[in-house]
Amino acid sequence: MKKFGQVLGIALYLGSAAFAIAQQAPSVVVTRVAERDVTPQFEYVGRVEAVETVDLRARVEGFLEKRDFREGTEIEVGTRLFSIEKAPYEVVVAQRAAELAAAKAALKSLQADFARKSKLVKRGDVAVATLDLSRAELASGQAAVLIAAAELRQAKLDLSYTDVISPIAGKISRARYSIGNLVGPNSDPLATVTSVDPVYVTIGISEKQLINARKRGINLDNPPVAPSLILTDGSKYPLGGTFDYLSPSVDQTTDTVVARALFSNPDRILLPGQFVTVVVRQKLSVSKHVLPQAAVQQDSRGRFVLVVDRENKVELRRVTTGRQVDTDWVIEEGLNSGERVIVQGIQKVRPDMVVTPVEATSGS
Repeated sequence: MKKFGQVLGIALYLGSAAFAIAQQAPSVVVTRVAERDVTPQFEYVGRVEAVETVDLRARVEGFLEKRDFREGTEIEVGTRLFSIEKAPYEVVVAQRAAELAAAKAALKSLQADFARKSKLVKRGDVAVATLDLSRAELASGQAAVLIAAAELRQAKLDLSYTDVISPIAGKISRARYSIGNLVGPNSDPLATVTSVDPVYVTIGISEKQLINARKRGINLDNPPVAPSLILTDGSKYPLGGTFDYLSPSVDQTTDTVVARALFSNPDRILLPGQFVTVVVRQKLSVSKHVLPQAAVQQDSRGRFVLVVDRENKVELRRVTTGRQVDTDWVIEEGLNSGERVIVQGIQKVRPDMVVTPVEATSGS
């Protein structure tokens, strides 16, 4: 019984000692060193631009007879949009066709006359001068046929211009003229067609930001960075783009270089003229160790952190930091994945002190 009491006393003493030690070891909040995607990226204000914009103009003069589209809708390449009065041009085509027929008939007569006089000259029945005159008249007749044929082609071309056709696919604007208006080559555009898929997005990049890129060599066939978009409502545009143009000179008024990216726009979310946020990100991902800024301290020798080892003892560790990413420091050297670093309670501990570590939660 006495021995049992001694054992119990020793156990109570050891427990009290352990409790005292635990009470003396301060609690600290630690976070584990982990790698994170720290790929460099930059944000710019960009403007959406149409790849193609065409002003539809009348190429012949006449009164508008038809308008074959609904304003603001999408149209296909080759769609007839306006019709100009055709009758005057159809009359001209008929006249030119008749003139060509007459010229061809005259040419046949001259060809027959030249053939006949050629035979007579061989027999000596007519003078050579008469044959020369016939040859000249024949050449003049051939030229008349060519002129008449060209005038007929021109008349047919003018007739074809009475139908105003869209050379591109896209959305058409409001019509600037109504049916019955007289239009011609000197008139304002009848309407404007703007392509909507794909679209360009242009940004102004600081010349300083391009220095390193130019040193490495900029290859627009395979650029090292890729652009993405954030819309004005804060949502991310689902499709990525590709850079296809970089201005060869710096804009002296803004000290920027214009870069242009091409984006597909199948759902017509992007409209020419709107502003977007362009996120330019390096294609090759970069992962580094990161730590909250609160964990990194600095003294006269540089930056350091307090690491808690397996025995819960504090160790001062010198580190080399990189750039800041949001609220974290990139740690280039000095730490390994999984190590515990104190983020809260730094002021109440010192190296070689035993602490009670508490893992930080994701929200802390």
